[in-house]
Amino acid sequence: MRTSLMTGMLASLVALSGVGIAPWNAITAHAAQATATPATTPAAPVAVAPLSVTQFAAESWIRAKNNDLNAILALGAQINTASPEGAIVARDLAQLANNIQKRETTRTEQSEKLKGKIRDLLAKEPTPLNLSNALKEAVELHMLTQAANRDALLQKPELRQLVTSAEKAAREAESKGEWLMANELFARLHLLLEEQGTFKPDWRRQGDRLAMLRLYNPKRFYELRNARQLLDDPAKPLPPFNDTGEDFNDKLRGIDRRSVVTAIARAADNHVERRKTSEVLVGGLTAIRTLITTHDLDDIFPGLTDANAVRELTGFLDTRIAELEQITRNRGAQPTPAQVSELLSELTGLTARTVKLPDAAVLHEFGNGAFDRLDEFSEIIWPDQIARFRRMTEGSFIGVGIQIQIDEESQLIKVVQPIEGTPAQRAGIMAGDLIKKINEKSAVGMSLEQAIEQITGKAGTPVKITMDRDGQEIIFDLIRNRIPIRTAKGWLRTGNADTDWNWFIDQESGIGYVRISGFNETTTRELHTAIRAMGPAMRSLILDLRFNPGGLLGEAVTISNTFIPEGTIVYTEAAGGVRQQTESAEPEGQLVRNIPVIVLINDGSASASEIVSGAVRHYARLGEIKALVLGSRSFGKGSVQNVLPLGQAMQMKLTTQYYHLPGGELIHRRDGARQWGVDPMLAIEMLPKQISDSLTLRLDADAPPEGRVTRKPRPGEEPLGEPEPSRLISEGFDLQLETAVMLLRAQALGAREATAQGKSPTNN
Repeated sequence: MRTSLMTGMLASLVALSGVGIAPWNAITAHAAQATATPATTPAAPVAVAPLSVTQFAAESWIRAKNNDLNAILALGAQINTASPEGAIVARDLAQLANNIQKRETTRTEQSEKLKGKIRDLLAKEPTPLNLSNALKEAVELHMLTQAANRDALLQKPELRQLVTSAEKAAREAESKGEWLMANELFARLHLLLEEQGTFKPDWRRQGDRLAMLRLYNPKRFYELRNARQLLDDPAKPLPPFNDTGEDFNDKLRGIDRRSVVTAIARAADNHVERRKTSEVLVGGLTAIRTLITTHDLDDIFPGLTDANAVRELTGFLDTRIAELEQITRNRGAQPTPAQVSELLSELTGLTARTVKLPDAAVLHEFGNGAFDRLDEFSEIIWPDQIARFRRMTEGSFIGVGIQIQIDEESQLIKVVQPIEGTPAQRAGIMAGDLIKKINEKSAVGMSLEQAIEQITGKAGTPVKITMDRDGQEIIFDLIRNRIPIRTAKGWLRTGNADTDWNWFIDQESGIGYVRISGFNETTTRELHTAIRAMGPAMRSLILDLRFNPGGLLGEAVTISNTFIPEGTIVYTEAAGGVRQQTESAEPEGQLVRNIPVIVLINDGSASASEIVSGAVRHYARLGEIKALVLGSRSFGKGSVQNVLPLGQAMQMKLTTQYYHLPGGELIHRRDGARQWGVDPMLAIEMLPKQISDSLTLRLDADAPPEGRVTRKPRPGEEPLGEPEPSRLISEGFDLQLETAVMLLRAQALGAREATAQGKSPTNN
């Protein structure tokens, strides 16, 4: 009975997993159609010899390398469940089958609901808000739809009508100065048509405008955000505006013309795409045009209310833009650094005389607009951003040692957890404490960025934080210190320290688990420490690189070398395809040998994590290591950014090269590309809700045991329940992780079965 039940579930899943969400109205069972036989000539049953677990382990690994989950499930239906090992593998497969079936049922139900919502919203008055809400549902529907059906979905009359109406509303909102709504509409249009890139320029232009508003007139920016919030929930306004640290004059201090000219000259000489200086300058001048036509800046820069002055400046900008565009089209001689300096001198002089903008503001926006024409990763790092940039790139920062987020109920900044051994933890700050004041300044209404800027500072300096704990105010006088950033996490948090982890996802089967959140100068050391802590008991390993944004190249190479004994890991090419640098593995760097490894990736895996997963995939396909890359296609950020100084107070980050994997594949997603990143060897899809729920559950489970709490659901949401990481697998939250565990447990059980029978396990 048990065997037949499991076989039936697996057989039904083989048919189900071939089913796609039809473009709008129906679902077609492609797999069932393909295997149908005429009713008049029923196929005779074929006797199939039961598979041993050893055989299943070997065959399933081969099928996984060939991206064939259906074949794995079909093999599972043949497993001999008479042995204890066979019963466990069949149980795992039946559970995976059930969870995939739940995914497809959920996909169908949610898709139908979303289609209904879109129809209802399109039937209403085509206001910008209704159209934006319809786009939100359309983006979610697009994400729910299987990749093969997405192009067809976008061609449906309902979505084509929605895109046309939303674009019209977005352009009207921009013309009326309704910046937030214009940005919202263009952003959602861009998400829906991201691969085509149709609305990317509009989305970036609106983002630039809002960044200007956020910098120069943060109070007005707050008012616009609050008005938008009240459209969704009139009873829940934003907290009061907090202007701590918001004076733009302080943020622009230290900006000079020479630094901006130097940045543009270096970009022209060294950018990987060799963007023309004329094209870059058009971007800078266009940004100034955006600045002077953003009417919500009038009360900050009163000169913008002078129509004649604005007209004169606009005429100058339009003339120069036209001249530079002609140079670009006709491939004329490019402006020299001296000519760039002359243009900036003329521009700042004219803006000071007409609309009376400060030079620093003109240089700031010109520089941002110019670098916008390069790529999304190149930028000028302005004086106020230097400390933040260093925090992001170094393996430590100066602060007090607390992880913070906005509390949804109180809208105050909440302590997620204090870091073990830091000033905050030693002083007694606890998870759940709410920050009311920082250095006697109210924290009510502060953004996370504002709070971080106030809490961090120079090592050895004091900071006073007033906390609200269960209605009582507690004052903590702290001394800032260097706080290490640990990037390697395990399966289950066992204590308060960042190193207190159970690294095994399945101790009995010897399945280790290490999740890497980024690549800094200590990442390889942390991974190797975890591997050595598991020791000989580790018989397989899951390396989880999902949502890993990357980091240091050197660490990506040494992490790759941990699994790869020798050969090219990655190489770089500069403009014109000129090969620059090759990074290779060395035999002495390999730490993990002769055990199966599965690397998990998704569309949040970028840069260094793509180098690691891409190199592992290459050598696994060659058969030189026993490994799989599992999940979904990675982000596609495969470019080298060089950080260069610009005078005393500024730096620049410039994309100078592209990363290529050992087989020559380009990681980077270039404009208009349909192929990028690292494709998994075994693709396992997760629905948006599965992703968000698994992330929430994982975050809650990562808290120290004494601070671990069950998260309260948001209005309209079902409670997630206890933050126990095993639920990620047992309840179908994380199908990618569950599939990896199933495959590796089969490997362990197959080896155990083979050993018991006196055989050698097959190595694939």
